[in-house]
This record gives sequence, C-alpha cells and structure tokens, in this order.
Amino acid sequence: MRSRPTLSAPVLPDVTPGAAAVASVVDAAAEVVGRRRRLRAPAVVARRVTAFDQAADVALDRLRGHGGVDRAFYAASELGDYSLLWHIVGTARGLRSDRDAAEAVRLSGILVAESVLVNGLIKQLFRRTRPVWEQPRAYTIRRPRSSSFPSGHASAAFTAATILGERSRVWPLWYAAAGLVASSRAYVRIHHASDVVAGVVTGLVLGRVARRVWPAPVDASPFSGFRARRSAEYPVDPDPLAPV
Repeated sequence: MRSRPTLSAPVLPDVTPGAAAVASVVDAAAEVVGRRRRLRAPAVVARRVTAFDQAADVALDRLRGHGGVDRAFYAASELGDYSLLWHIVGTARGLRSDRDAAEAVRLSGILVAESVLVNGLIKQLFRRTRPVWEQPRAYTIRRPRSSSFPSGHASAAFTAATILGERSRVWPLWYAAAGLVASSRAYVRIHHASDVVAGVVTGLVLGRVARRVWPAPVDASPFSGFRARRSAEYPVDPDPLAPV
C-alpha cells in the first residue's frame, strides 16, 4: 500500500470556554480514584476483546487513506473534544426561544456531569492503555492524557444525542452525528473499538438517567421541568368555592 504524506490540519485549541474548570475537577477526581487498583478483565474476555479490536481496525483500514473520509472522521474527532460540537449545537438551538436557551443550559450541565463521571471516575477504574501513538495518521490531532476505556467522546456524544433527541422530530440526525463522532475515535487510532462500544453504551445509559434526574424545561428556566413534574404528581385540588 502506497504511503501517504502526513498533512497538517487546523487543530482546535485544547481549552474551550469552561473546559479549564471542568478539566481541573476531572483531574482532581482522577487523582483520588487513581489510587485504587485498576480493574482487570478475565483472560478469556481480554482475548476476545483484543480479537474484536483487531478485526475492527482491519475493517477501518480499508477506509483510511481516502481524502474525503479522512477529513470527515478527523474533523468529527476534533469537534468532539470537550464536547465542543454538542455545546455549539445546544447554543445554536438556544437562539430560537427562551425555552430552547434553557434546554442549552441543561444540556451543558449534563455534559459537564458526564465528563466528571466518565473521565474522572470510570476511566480511572480501568486505566486501559491507548493504541500505540507513534503510527501514521492523515492529520495532526490532539494527544489525550486520560486512559482509554471507555471512550469519553462516544459517551458524551450519545449522552448529548439522548438529550437532544428527547423532543426533537429530527432525533435520528443527533444519533447519526453521535455515531460519527464515536466511530471517529477508532478511525483515528485514539481508541480501541471496544472502548467506543463501551462509551456508546455508557452514553445511552447516562442520557436516559439524566432525562429522569433533570427533566426538560417547559419555560425559560432550566429547572422548570422540576416544577412541572411536581405539578403533575401532586395536582392542586380546585377551590370548591371558586366560580365556575
């Protein structure tokens, strides 16, 4: 296979608005959890996971080296850093109305919580080694510091898709975008394919939990969903003396 020259592409900055604060919380949580022994899979499971990862990488290698495909996956991977893509989508939707602005605040809050949980806690329980860094890549990308399992990009993407699709007629679009971001991490060889699968499952679960814990707003307040839920659970009896 003919080798392709490595190209340089614009790389998004490592720190986006609010990312520094989130990163400090994640690092603090990781330091505490990292003192514990990491979890190890049984040998038979580890062998099967390794075989799956190798097969997935061979399949993805058939796509690598095609200019348009490379650009799409590398761009998706970069936009997934710090959940930037999902914050942009939430902000853009928030310009439509006050309720949509409240939805954007809710989405950002949920993604911050997801990042602390996945990157600061869950990853440190496994501390899996990432794929070898020194290998050919079509574009320059940011090298992550966290452990490999599960994929934070995949988890955040499917958490965001679950929230964005809650009351959306175009919900398949959000899941398709999440799938592109998630799979890009294996494509650019930042994650093993099994990391991505675990991240997808984690994101779907966290998204469903978040929808229950933080109900969607019904007006300009990000927390108005709590009020609406209480009203539905404990309706106020009508005043018998009020005129009909």
